[in-house]
Amino acid sequence: MVIFDLDGTLLDSNDLWVDVDLEFLARHHCQVTKEYEEAVTKAIFPVAARYTRDYYHLSLTPEEIMNEWEELAAHHYRDLVELKPGARALLEQHRRQGKDMALFTACRPRLCQLALARHQLEGYFSHVVFAEKLGMEKHDPRCFAALSHTLGVEPEACTLLDDSPFNCATAQKAGMHTIGVYDPCYASRWETMQNSCHRFVHSLEELVEG
Repeated sequence: MVIFDLDGTLLDSNDLWVDVDLEFLARHHCQVTKEYEEAVTKAIFPVAARYTRDYYHLSLTPEEIMNEWEELAAHHYRDLVELKPGARALLEQHRRQGKDMALFTACRPRLCQLALARHQLEGYFSHVVFAEKLGMEKHDPRCFAALSHTLGVEPEACTLLDDSPFNCATAQKAGMHTIGVYDPCYASRWETMQNSCHRFVHSLEELVEG
């Protein structure tokens, strides 16, 4: 089974979260810090919301923070976010070859569905699994074991495509074959990515045959 990440892998969407963070923090008179960016980049929504509340001592509940983030991001996912180069061609190639494909994302379900509908991608995936619903972050060592159980396949039968070196490293340790996909969000960790996956590509176009 081929498992795709969404943000930063199929979608050119990581930058929009920088904008969402900046707008949210500006609304609440907070300044973004490197420490904060590092923490929330790797976190699923509920964990990031709790961290944000505690880090900035906000009076909002985590649910209120998540709702505000979702409100800010919805327009981007519904109307603006684009596929990364080669994404559709690679999905089509795998479908022609009869490969089973799944989507595994830390994106909020509503935002994911908006993006899938915008680009008419729903039909490519036999499963769409949300890390938030598993209750684990994607760099949690238990996460990919839980994912393979949910999909009903052994980790060794899976190939993961992901832009995060943390996620690739965790999936590789779980026994999955991993392909790292370059995204500017992780440009400073380029060398880390090289060591975190079995193969690294600068663009999905490199995986499209002929």
